[in-house]
Amino acid sequence: MTADELPIGRRVARWRVRRRMTQQMLADRLGRSKSWVDKVERGVRTLDRYPVIQEIAEVLRVDPMALLGQHHPPAPVTPQAVDGVDGIRAALARYDHRPGCPKPAVEVRRHVEHAWLTYQHAHYAQLVRVLPGLLDAAQGTQTRELLVPAYRITSSLLVKLGEADLAWLAADRAMAVARGDPVLSATAAVSIGQALRALGRHRLALAATLAAASRVAPTPGAVHGTLLLQAALAAAGCGDAHRADELTERAAGIAAQVRAGDDPHRTGFGPAAVELARVVAAVELGNAGGAVHRHATVTQREAWRRLPAEHRAAYLVDVARAYLQIGDLRGAARALVEADAVAPAEVRCRPLARTVIAEVARGHPAPAGVARLSTLVGLTR
Repeated sequence: MTADELPIGRRVARWRVRRRMTQQMLADRLGRSKSWVDKVERGVRTLDRYPVIQEIAEVLRVDPMALLGQHHPPAPVTPQAVDGVDGIRAALARYDHRPGCPKPAVEVRRHVEHAWLTYQHAHYAQLVRVLPGLLDAAQGTQTRELLVPAYRITSSLLVKLGEADLAWLAADRAMAVARGDPVLSATAAVSIGQALRALGRHRLALAATLAAASRVAPTPGAVHGTLLLQAALAAAGCGDAHRADELTERAAGIAAQVRAGDDPHRTGFGPAAVELARVVAAVELGNAGGAVHRHATVTQREAWRRLPAEHRAAYLVDVARAYLQIGDLRGAARALVEADAVAPAEVRCRPLARTVIAEVARGHPAPAGVARLSTLVGLTR
């Protein structure tokens, strides 16, 4: 077996030994337990989250691609999307407003609404192109009701593209602009939670989302429920199953009271979102069997088909992770292919999805459909 064919846990172990580190030393530097490192190296716990792989690679002083079995970074999935991040970065770096005639607020509001729809349909390459101009236009209005959602859309897209640090900056901007408005601050906190989880900072995400949820608790609604779900996922990322279950149950209670379509801040919250979050939390907790079992019923419900394409495809990538954890490569392949059919960019642009594809494609022979995806995302040439 060549080095590139080794399971990722074995490659972690090899590099750890090369760096003359014990499992305890690696665990201490990662802020994890020795048991966690041991399970990763033995393949008992699947290493399938790209931010965690990056963190391990940094400690081991190697390129993340060395852990993924790719000595050279693969070609970008969508060059126009990757290149466009620089334009977003430049827009976020501008602290003063460009001279000129600002666009009317009503026009900017229309552009913000269109950007939300573009995001929910997972047209990420298109969104990358329009966001710099949208940010400039929103900043020109000096209206927080437009600035906060513009920053939130930006943060959500950057999380998808694996730019978690920049996503956190955009979310922080949203929070700064929203100060004084409890509901807008709460929506910004949703983005803060997402960005911190993408960075692997689950405890900080838990603290931020719980604090925001407590501030809007007197008037429970979609935003409050979404914050509880973000907190539940953060708790799962911390390994706290009890708290994750408790927070999800609280969110379920709110979802039962929220009227369908009553979601002015485009959180996507509702009973279906709660059920999907239960599955994703189970994946985060390492309960892949439970996640797969619950998944079998979630997608049979009518509410599943009403969720945005972005939400459904992102969920299916997490389901693929669950199948991968239990060693069901065919199940993982089915979930990936289905996700690609729902929203191709969700599979082809996200580092997390590419990591899962790479692991599934190592099967001999690779399951049907995954070889094609592997080629499409640049993992094989």
